[in-house]
Amino acid sequence: MAKKKNISDQDIISFYMDYVLEHGEQPKSVYIFAKANNFEESKFYEHFGSFESVEKHVFRAFLDNTLKVLHESDDYQSFDARNKLLSFYFTFFENLTANRSYVLFALQQHKNSMKGLAALSELKKGFSLYIDDLDIETLDIKEERIDRIQKRALRETAWLQLLLTMKFWMDDTSPSFEKTDIFIEKSVNTSFDVLNITPLKSVIDLGKFIFKEKMNMTK
Repeated sequence: MAKKKNISDQDIISFYMDYVLEHGEQPKSVYIFAKANNFEESKFYEHFGSFESVEKHVFRAFLDNTLKVLHESDDYQSFDARNKLLSFYFTFFENLTANRSYVLFALQQHKNSMKGLAALSELKKGFSLYIDDLDIETLDIKEERIDRIQKRALRETAWLQLLLTMKFWMDDTSPSFEKTDIFIEKSVNTSFDVLNITPLKSVIDLGKFIFKEKMNMTK
């Protein structure tokens, strides 16, 4: 049988996921992996340098597929940041559920220590960019250093929340993972309620007003 000539990175990701689920382990070598999937070993290296790189891009592919679906939705474009993030979560976890066997294989033994897991590094990069693009409102301090700190803290908090939700989903045994849906809705809404800066802005505005009036009264 002639070997496949046109191999994409998505093909390799799909082949890899199937291989580890069928064999219960990572391929022993790229040669064995390529032979099992009928393509030249050199084709693998046109896309990835190692199996570890493939693993990173599996989870990035889940993210990219999620964003593709969302950006094709007219309704999504009209949502505010809260509802965009909710839509992201529900769509992302639909993708994870469709590939649950692989996700559990890849993460089960690390589910209590996923924060620094290399396999999730590309997912974290892409998710952090997504959070930045949501343009979630923070306090306008008009100080660049503090603004950077706020944005970094927001990215890290959002990432930890995603990891926590992934762990919850991995442990969820409810039908259709309905408890995860409830968890997503409550956790995302709570996060935005905590981030709601309107009351704090009002307090700051009041403080500025009182300070200004006191200054005027002392003149």
